[in-house]
Amino acid sequence: MKILQISIFLIICLTAPSMLSAQKLSRKEKKQELEQLKANRLFIDGQRYMMLEDFDRAYFYFKKTLELTPHEAAPNFKVAEILLRANQVDEALAYGMKAVDADPSNKYYRLVMAEVFTKQGQPGKAAEILEDLMANTTENQNYILDLASLYLSAGDFDNALSALDRAEDYYGVIDQLIFQKQRIYLRRNNLKAAVEEGKKLINSSPGNAQNVISLVEILFNNGRSQEAIDLIEDNLKAYPNQAELQMAAYALYRERGDVATAEDFIKTAFSNPDLDPAIKAKAFAEILQEMKTERRERLLDTLEKSMLELNSNDADVNTVVGDRAFFAGNKEQALALYRTSLQINPANAQVLQGVITNLFESTQDFETIETYTIIAVDEFPERPEFWFFDGTAKLAQKKGEAAVESLEKAIEINRGRNKQLDLLAMASLGDALHQAGKKEEAFKMYDKVLTEKPDDEHVLNNYAYFLSLSKQNLEKAKKMSEGLVKRFPKNATYLDTHAWVLFQLKEYEDARSFMERALASEENPSGIMFEHYGDILYHLGKRNEAMTYWKKAEGGDDISEFLNKKIRDQKYYD
Repeated sequence: MKILQISIFLIICLTAPSMLSAQKLSRKEKKQELEQLKANRLFIDGQRYMMLEDFDRAYFYFKKTLELTPHEAAPNFKVAEILLRANQVDEALAYGMKAVDADPSNKYYRLVMAEVFTKQGQPGKAAEILEDLMANTTENQNYILDLASLYLSAGDFDNALSALDRAEDYYGVIDQLIFQKQRIYLRRNNLKAAVEEGKKLINSSPGNAQNVISLVEILFNNGRSQEAIDLIEDNLKAYPNQAELQMAAYALYRERGDVATAEDFIKTAFSNPDLDPAIKAKAFAEILQEMKTERRERLLDTLEKSMLELNSNDADVNTVVGDRAFFAGNKEQALALYRTSLQINPANAQVLQGVITNLFESTQDFETIETYTIIAVDEFPERPEFWFFDGTAKLAQKKGEAAVESLEKAIEINRGRNKQLDLLAMASLGDALHQAGKKEEAFKMYDKVLTEKPDDEHVLNNYAYFLSLSKQNLEKAKKMSEGLVKRFPKNATYLDTHAWVLFQLKEYEDARSFMERALASEENPSGIMFEHYGDILYHLGKRNEAMTYWKKAEGGDDISEFLNKKIRDQKYYD
């Protein structure tokens, strides 16, 4: 019990003074203490919302804190931070200055002021803050690169060089510091100092080809090509397996007109498996653009062989070798190489377009073409021409609804920027709508095209033909097809269309005349042309001749569903 009594007595003694002092607080002091507690709670809420990146709410609570404690450093700093984030720089300045005035020793408050001055376009003032932070201490030297950047922004190159030297002492010799110093020296026409910096970088990392190339570029651009060549050759003696340097030597000797030496270097570089295939492909493409000579062809032969031996699985390599085949007129070989390139890397718009257009020209295999148009719209959905190609391939396969979707997409994305593409897409959209059974929409689309381009032969022909099939507006159809055959008197398709329009108008003799011209103009008439001629002959009372041509039409393209019935019953059906 005595121990317990002593403990209670000690607690009473220790707590009594605070209890007495609390009792002695004045009303004003109590109010201040309560306001401070409230301000602390508000600041904590602000910090919580700051961590959640809800900056509007954080700003509200920090401002409420400042209403209670307007001169306290931390809430002023936080408000400055939020305002700076919102790019309200001038307002941030006022709060930042209050934070620094309240606690000048806090480096974060001063750093926010440096950021404010930077955004205000006063890099000199920001630099003063960083200089002060780094003075007489090694603690804040990590800001030395920021300091150099500020001096550069201010155009103070002497202090910028000094800061970069100090950064080099702190970080060691690194390329970005050296490059920045070189830029300053070159701006001041001090080539000697820039070259010395380049040599320092090369010596700090022996065998690094990029550092050598950086100095070579400086020497070459300042008329010191021989020094550049000497530098490359010295480094190649020490480190001979550097393909980038061999390519640099190729470029320099080629510039000097020493073609033989240049070719030796590029052949050696191309035979190096470490050389980036993209660099090879670019150099090959540049040579391919030169005037064609026997010497150029021999060089390209050697380089092509090296690339295909070492880099046959590279998309760029297959593309440029394909380009060479294409320019030489070997379209099938070019197409095969382009397709290989796309198998490796389908995200190449230029190659995709080349493959698709070549396939349209060389084949009627629209299913194969569609495999590439699908890749094209997947990889480049923002390219309207690819949607046009996709719609055209689908239309050719009688996928009307799908073709409509793709062609409408082409028009939507194009937004009238390429008028020619718009007209082509709208013309094809008319065909697709008709194929999808939307005849009236198709006719409206054709009218829209003809408003912009009244002589569009594709639309005039299809519009006239489809009107004849529907037996509507036949005089309009006749006017369109008549104009076409006057302009193109030997075009079998247009002659066939005009003959069929005349047939629907029951002008059978004229229809026969134009149909005979159509058949004479076509080397391999289609099934529908033979059928049409048979129909015309039937209506002219020449039934035996009609039967002959109906039988010729069997198994042909685009024949009607009634052909077999016509042959069986020896009678016309519509």
